[in-house]
Amino acid sequence: MRLFGVILTTCFLVYHSAAYALSGYWHYNEFLDLNPEQKQLTISLANSVRLEPQPLQATQTRPVKISVIYPGQQVSDYWSRNIRAFELRLNELDIKYEIHQVFTRPNMDVRQQSLSLMEALKNKSDYLIFTLDTTRHRKFIEHVLRGRETKLILQNITTPVKNWAHQQPWMYIGFDHEIGTGMLVDYFKKTLPSHSPYSVLYFSQGYVSEARGDTFIQAMTEYPLVSSFYTQANQESAYKITLENLKEHPEIKLLYACSTDVALGAVKALKELGREDVLINGWGGGSAELEAIQHHDLDVTVMRMNDDTGVAMAKPLSGILKGKKYQRFIPGTLRSFPVRIHPSELKR
Repeated sequence: MRLFGVILTTCFLVYHSAAYALSGYWHYNEFLDLNPEQKQLTISLANSVRLEPQPLQATQTRPVKISVIYPGQQVSDYWSRNIRAFELRLNELDIKYEIHQVFTRPNMDVRQQSLSLMEALKNKSDYLIFTLDTTRHRKFIEHVLRGRETKLILQNITTPVKNWAHQQPWMYIGFDHEIGTGMLVDYFKKTLPSHSPYSVLYFSQGYVSEARGDTFIQAMTEYPLVSSFYTQANQESAYKITLENLKEHPEIKLLYACSTDVALGAVKALKELGREDVLINGWGGGSAELEAIQHHDLDVTVMRMNDDTGVAMAKPLSGILKGKKYQRFIPGTLRSFPVRIHPSELKR
């Protein structure tokens, strides 16, 4: 039985981590160092998230039209919690809005995503909230960027795309994957005996796997990587892969999982094999992961602040309705610090 779980939590501060290769993107702090005006906007927004909401007190000629297309059909509750916090803050700001929300499956439902994006543009949504993970997402986004009427908010990414230097989205928002990975690297280097073999269970092919998986491998040079696998970004594929993986490589002492669903699928396989000696992490610190830590199924997770990112999306909308001219910017990412908590102390 695992003796305790560890939660690595977050707050709104700037964190300088070692910069590993993430092809085609500016690292978060690298971009801010190159663009001082963006750093000031970031600090301003981060500070505003801590403040009490100030109602709009301005006349709206019509409701703000918002389209949300999220890969929310997964065990991880990040996406649903994020949009809930966003709507609650819009209500607190007394902003009249209409929101059209579509939740799809990660790495799947490409046709549904495409249709929903085209519908958002056809209906001339004021704001489109989407994500960037696959090359298909990038093509959709570039189509949106060529237009002028819809402001694009990219969720779950804080590293600007270099090729979009002169046509960036209106906002990048989320927990920085490289920073979260750095926290997990630090934890495992303190916990895992030297030269212990490990394996990486990626999300599907794309940005999240690069930012969470590749940077982890680049940082764990003193530990032998014996295998790595792309999953279908769900529990079932991670479960099947883990069974075969440990059958072929029984020497593995750590399974590094790149998402909640992947971690919980691997946990199922570990329990079935009776491999409590294998360390495994979560990613995100949502309800399912906290429950897994309580049951001694996960050893550690990095927790992102869902409410903060939802609130941070709502604040600039209020500013624009008040007549402020916001530049495109990235909101403050989240510095994290470790907190060790015994499972019995966790409360849902």
